[in-house]
Amino acid sequence: MINLTSNRFKSTGIALSAILLTATPLLAEEGSPKSALEQYLTDGGPLTIFIVAVGLISLIGLSVFNFINLTKSKYCPDDLKGALLDHMVNCRVRSAIELSASHPSYLGRMMAYSLPNIDATRPEDLGREAIEDSMADFSINEGRKSMVWVNLISLVAQAAPMLGLLGTVFGMIGAFGQLEKGNADPGALAGEISVALLTTMWGLVVALLAVFAYFFFKGRYLALVAECNQSAEELINASVQTVNGDAQLAKIPEGLAV
Repeated sequence: MINLTSNRFKSTGIALSAILLTATPLLAEEGSPKSALEQYLTDGGPLTIFIVAVGLISLIGLSVFNFINLTKSKYCPDDLKGALLDHMVNCRVRSAIELSASHPSYLGRMMAYSLPNIDATRPEDLGREAIEDSMADFSINEGRKSMVWVNLISLVAQAAPMLGLLGTVFGMIGAFGQLEKGNADPGALAGEISVALLTTMWGLVVALLAVFAYFFFKGRYLALVAECNQSAEELINASVQTVNGDAQLAKIPEGLAV
């Protein structure tokens, strides 16, 4: 009897040992930690990968383009401003127009568009009102084209969280689908909820980066345009000052001139 009992214990021990030896590698594999790439990207599914790939690539590409395009040399170069100032101080308006028309910068194109409105029959202001109106028209028309690439960053900022919300909806649909099937496995539910949260997270990350980039480049564009407008005002004032210099000095009584 004792021998039979001991044999049964031996058989049971051998069977348990075999089960443990077989199950241990599987448990170790299931419990192995995930990499950061798996945990924060690939576990989010195709929509998360799409948001990260398309959103970040678009944002980086648009940012590089705007960095290259929104520069002082392309808007208000110092060499052009100096040459135009020399022409306008000496009232060589035709030469200033020809120089502006040959220069591809924002200031060059704006002055080539505006300077033909100078009215020599009005020496008191050279028709400043018409010149400033044409400058405003040019800025409006040019702004529509120049802001397209900046506004595309705004589009990324608005689309990214909406895509993240779409992924959240898909994840919750999957989680409730598991419950509907009677599958209350925590692992399956956690996987679907993980999809929902990861898509939301990446949508917000891309949107935040895009918002910062949008306002940065918008401010940069507006600052460059403001500098061009200020330079244009200085050029017009230079010609008006030259034409009316003697008349203005005559209005200043002796002893009050600075």
